Amino acid sequence: MMRNAPKTKGELVIEQSKPQLDPSSPRYKVLTVARQFKSSWVELGEQLSLVRKAGEYSGWGYASFDDYCRQEVRIKKETAIKLTGAYRYLEKEEPEILARSRQMQPVPDYRSIDMLRQAREDQQLSDEQFQLLRDTVIEKERSHPTVAKQFREFTGLNNPPSQDQLLRQALTTTRRLESQLQQIQNLPEQMVPACASILDELNRRINRLKILQNLLRNPNLQIHSVPV
Repeated sequence: MMRNAPKTKGELVIEQSKPQLDPSSPRYKVLTVARQFKSSWVELGEQLSLVRKAGEYSGWGYASFDDYCRQEVRIKKETAIKLTGAYRYLEKEEPEILARSRQMQPVPDYRSIDMLRQAREDQQLSDEQFQLLRDTVIEKERSHPTVAKQFREFTGLNNPPSQDQLLRQALTTTRRLESQLQQIQNLPEQMVPACASILDELNRRINRLKILQNLLRNPNLQIHSVPV
């Protein structure tokens, strides 16, 4: 017979707390589903949402919801935020997924659902991009790393590159152009030197931007001169 896997420290703490509680109480219910949240995150998200909304944790001796999650439920603040956010999103936008979970059918990763919530609430994506992301999460049921990669790609498309990024991209392109021009015969002789002049100007601008960024991060930094 196979031996059961050893319990984690968090599971042991939860087991020690439960006998002291009324099995019908919300506090007991949260601890019950917390042990199983890998396979039942929807239920844990629901119970945590109810506890936070009612403020019941304060009556249990915790100064904040974060303290309650960390010390009693044994989950990090970030995890609690994602669980409750993902549950709230399903409740509002995808009630059929909630119905599926209550029938013990598999549901997408809570981190992926929370990315859908974030994209919807922050309006980070176009309608087309959001639909593609939703299809990846809900319809195709891809793994969370796949969803996260797509999310980063989409949000990166909507964020304009910084001046530093643009300058470095231009520097790389100009260096490549200069190298190619040097291999071409019978070009006007001023073309390669023109690339060299552009490279010098790009490097000056990159260095100047770097100095200014350092000044913003450290206003007490002594800079005697900034290249112009």
